[in-house]
Amino acid sequence: MTQTKSSKIANKIIFVFLCVMTVVMLYPLFFILNNSFKGKFFISKDPFALPTGETFVGMTNYVNGMIKTGLLSAIGWSFFITIGSVAMLILFTSMTAYYITRVKSKVTTVLYYMFAFSMIVPFQMVMFTMTNLADKFHLKNPVGMCVLYLGFGAGLCIFMFSGFVKSVPLEIEEAAMIDGCNPLQTFFGIVFPIMKPTAISVAILEAMWVWNDFLLPYLVIGISTKYKTIPVVVQMLVGSNGNKDMGAMMAMLVLSIIPIVIFYMVCQKYIIEGVVAGAVKG
Repeated sequence: MTQTKSSKIANKIIFVFLCVMTVVMLYPLFFILNNSFKGKFFISKDPFALPTGETFVGMTNYVNGMIKTGLLSAIGWSFFITIGSVAMLILFTSMTAYYITRVKSKVTTVLYYMFAFSMIVPFQMVMFTMTNLADKFHLKNPVGMCVLYLGFGAGLCIFMFSGFVKSVPLEIEEAAMIDGCNPLQTFFGIVFPIMKPTAISVAILEAMWVWNDFLLPYLVIGISTKYKTIPVVVQMLVGSNGNKDMGAMMAMLVLSIIPIVIFYMVCQKYIIEGVVAGAVKG
């Protein structure tokens, strides 16, 4: 009885703690949504107050923000870069992870540790060199951005895929080879479908990173081209001398987070399964 009572008390404490953490995590989203319907002068004056008859401006901030930033174009380029980058990351890093895991040699061992080491190198250490190379190799465009994201995101993806490949029984691949499959057929027909949980986890994590990233598109594409992504055009609402249209900025932030939140909610059940499979097994 004592243990049961203790367990019930512990469960209640955990429940209350999780509720508090949920509120803490969701409040910033509510704060942005709330202020997106208020006039920009009232946001600075009382940012935590709910909209009233005097401060409520309806959809004005959304209309003004879309006109000022060209958000529809930015959404299109963000989708192109995000989908292209994630597709390239999943395809190329899964193949690389399969090769360096199954082919044991000094070269593949060095490659694995180089990819793992790349995860701990701060972006600020390489960003100036990267922008110089992007200029020389003509990567200052959406396709070039996908290539750059492939380079910066490969370390984590290969780490996760490699951990999962180690858990795949060799007997399955040997049976496929006996049936006449070559290595590519074995990978795409047998191994890659088994990687689905890890691939979805990689897609979610990388899509959230690419979609929300500001610094890399700002450094490579800049604000003077037509290829601007959502974070870049939102930053354009900050005018000279630090003047900001806070109402339009809040409205654009709301619109920018809707697609990635929907994507995350649809695929969230695969995250823990894929991360555990890729980082613990083997």
